[in-house]
Amino acid sequence: MNITDLLSAERVACSDEVGSKKRLLEQLGELLASSSPVLSQHEIFDALLNREKLGSTGLGKGVAIPHGRMADLEHPVCAFIKLAVAVDFDTSDGLPVDLVFALLVPEDSTEEHLQVLSTIAEIFSNTGICDALRACESSNCLLDQLYQWESHRIPA
Repeated sequence: MNITDLLSAERVACSDEVGSKKRLLEQLGELLASSSPVLSQHEIFDALLNREKLGSTGLGKGVAIPHGRMADLEHPVCAFIKLAVAVDFDTSDGLPVDLVFALLVPEDSTEEHLQVLSTIAEIFSNTGICDALRACESSNCLLDQLYQWESHRIPA
């Protein structure tokens, strides 16, 4: 699974300061809503927030993967934000997050959902790519780093 196939330049951003987890989820909702005329920012925000209520999607080490299921979605879609100022995300290690990769999947795509989450987790388990993403100051740089990671990735 190529994560970059689920992204577009419009859904990748470097953000100065969002201030809170809630505002971050709102911003992710805005980015993800740009991918589909049938989904609203509010619906996406609600899906992400409802998932967070089940337990934090913060992985630790400054990384979070908020995700949700959407009934009207035809295929998975992702958004990625690198924050200049990390926010509290209720992670198990207590560290704030600055790398946030959001995922929406169709309501009935359980296997695909798990595959995409696994690939995203693989990206963020690599300290080299995390350092490279943190050094980026533009969305183009972020996308380039993700493309480079994929081109050197050895599939499991």
